[in-house]
Amino acid sequence: MRIKITIRCKHCGEKFVLRGKREKGRIETGFKQCLCDNRDDFIIEELPV
Repeated sequence: MRIKITIRCKHCGEKFVLRGKREKGRIETGFKQCLCDNRDDFIIEELPV
């Protein structure tokens, strides 16, 4: 199932809007880290496409 993901960095406030897949309870977008090198501290929202 395809979903729209909004990822906001808690460190610098940068916002990313991506499309991803929900598989086995996990969301896969390919997102690795923010521009400020943050890899763990995000606010993640999902919306159905």
